[in-house]
Formats: sequence, structure tokens, C-alpha cells
Amino acid sequence: MIHLITGGQRSGKSLFAEDLALSLSDRPVYLATSRIWDEAHRERIEIHKHRRGNQWTTIEEEKILSLHDFTKKVVLLDCITLWLNNFFFDNGEDDEKSLNEATQELEKLFDQNCDWIIVTNELGLGGHPDNKMAMRFNDLQGSINQYIAKRADLVTLIISGLPLEIKNTIRA
Repeated sequence: MIHLITGGQRSGKSLFAEDLALSLSDRPVYLATSRIWDEAHRERIEIHKHRRGNQWTTIEEEKILSLHDFTKKVVLLDCITLWLNNFFFDNGEDDEKSLNEATQELEKLFDQNCDWIIVTNELGLGGHPDNKMAMRFNDLQGSINQYIAKRADLVTLIISGLPLEIKNTIRA
């Protein structure tokens, strides 16, 4: 199963995803993709870790997520935006190369027999960027979100902490 959870910044996506993972497993995996770029970001990450507690198995992996075996586990991947950002900057802001590498990595992940809960941002909901690089990244983010949403069994949009189911192929 692939469940994509999307929404704007600070909409409650991660909390919703964490609650969902805990409803499916008493020992879910938290797959963290963020790099730490400053002290404020480090503090935010520590707050997230503390909130989750000991019942989670946390794996920090910036890019090559398929190095890990998630067979028969519930995995919360948080988040696609920060993960894609790592490809984008490591590839010298090459959009096409970043998208190709990220989608290839996702294909390897989706071949694993596990339940995926994937958090991503709808960057276009937050306003129009004022520089070309940020606009290109928004486009890149939109492309990867569409790719995942197409593959997903469930897609939930979070608005002000409230879930809105927008795709469900599991229900018959």
C-alpha cells in the first residue's frame, strides 16, 4: 500500500501521518530525509524526534532510501520535499537529472513489500516564488508529487489539520 499525504506547510501532515502509522503498527519506521542546514532546523528535528518517542524505529537517510529493507513494515517517509531538495542541489540544480534519479529510487522502494505513508508538500499552495530557481523547484516538486499520486492507493490532502481523502483505490 502507498498512502500519499500532501498539503501546505504547517498544515498538520506529519502529525496525521504519525497517527496513521501508529494505527497500523506498534513499531513503525520513521524514514527521515532532511539534511540539517542550520541550528534552528536541528532544533525542529529534535522536537519531532522527542514528540515521536521510543516506539518508532528512526532511520535517517538523505537520498538512497533503497539501501534499507522495509519488508513487511509500516514506513513513514517524511518528507519528499526535503528528499528531492537533496537531489536538486547535489545535481547542481539539474531538474531533469534530479527527477530521473528520484523516480528511479522510488521505483526501488515501491517494489518492497511494505506499507508506505509518504508526506509531501504542495508548494504551489504557499504563493508564487520570486526567483527562478525556487520556481523550477516548485515545478520539480509538482512533477514528483504527481508521479507518487499516480502510483498511490490512497491520497489525503491535509488542510488546517483536517484530512480530505482525494484518492482511494482500495475501497471497492
